[in-house]
Amino acid sequence: MARTSFRFVPNPRLYQEIARSPGMRDALKDPADRGAAVAQSIAPKYTGPTYNPTVQRHGEYAESIYSAASLQPNGWRAEFGATADWWGQVEFGSGRPATSRDRPQTGWSPKARPLGRALDSLRST
Repeated sequence: MARTSFRFVPNPRLYQEIARSPGMRDALKDPADRGAAVAQSIAPKYTGPTYNPTVQRHGEYAESIYSAASLQPNGWRAEFGATADWWGQVEFGSGRPATSRDRPQTGWSPKARPLGRALDSLRST
């Protein structure tokens, strides 16, 4: 019986090839798309006047939620987030929650945290 021998030649670019492959992009983009969908579904769709009666809102925050994948030098990166300005991310809420502890802040407190809750929902699955 003839013996066949082979020599293993390591590929030093293996991990980079995997990280930059289309399959990795799809694997990372799918959870980002799911997270953006969850965030859009739970985001406040507030329309109407704000703290300034002359300013009207039309659901800009929910419309600003996105998901994206971009190729970085070390591989694909996928993310979801909101492009709304800071006012759009904190302007909704129904006042400070009633607690037994004194809090340093006063005034309005944001109740809906769609990006954080969407991230939590991805972690729990």
